[in-house]
Amino acid sequence: MMKRREFVATAAMLAAGTAALSPATLLAQAPLEGKNFVKLGQAAPTEAAAGKIEVLEFFWYNCPHCSAFEPVLAAWVMKLPKDVVFRRVPIAFRDDYVPQQKLYYALEAMGLLETLHAQVFSAIHGQRQNLVSAESITEWVVKQGVDRTRFVANFSSFSTGAKASRARQLMTAYQIEGVPAVGVAGRFYTDGTMAGGMNGALNVADFLIALVRAKPNAVQ
Repeated sequence: MMKRREFVATAAMLAAGTAALSPATLLAQAPLEGKNFVKLGQAAPTEAAAGKIEVLEFFWYNCPHCSAFEPVLAAWVMKLPKDVVFRRVPIAFRDDYVPQQKLYYALEAMGLLETLHAQVFSAIHGQRQNLVSAESITEWVVKQGVDRTRFVANFSSFSTGAKASRARQLMTAYQIEGVPAVGVAGRFYTDGTMAGGMNGALNVADFLIALVRAKPNAVQ
């Protein structure tokens, strides 16, 4: 996990297995509030419809832990129940992170996340490409066969800027200090430090999903 302070998650933790525990097992093990997760003092805004449980992953493309976590997370997301709505939220601790936020939302608007999201991580962490400026990002995207004019229009659009701004508001609402991190139902937060690695964080997320489903008042 990339933090403003040091984070202890390792690639070995991420590789330790991807299977999430069942809700019954998780409830029996009872992750501890204040140790394995925190309950926000004030609810964060959510976009999920009534009856749905929103789960967020906060990430940064330049974060090596986020890159290592991505395939583990993707496998977990594929198995989520129908009442769970999952969203990724690119963070910006500084202004120079914003171009990568806009990259994510431009790809989302163009329907290209499925094909290019993981490739962004690969380009940065596998091929050591420096994708931090609007110019370098645009050149890389064009090399992937994307129309330059269409990408630039989406990258620079009001909608993309507004989504990046909302992402920063969510980051503040969830009190994010490092990534990757997971938010649940606008009320709960966990990360690899609290959960003993990001596999643990997904297990805690499963527990919190089960808690919200069984006890909706838990999010009040």
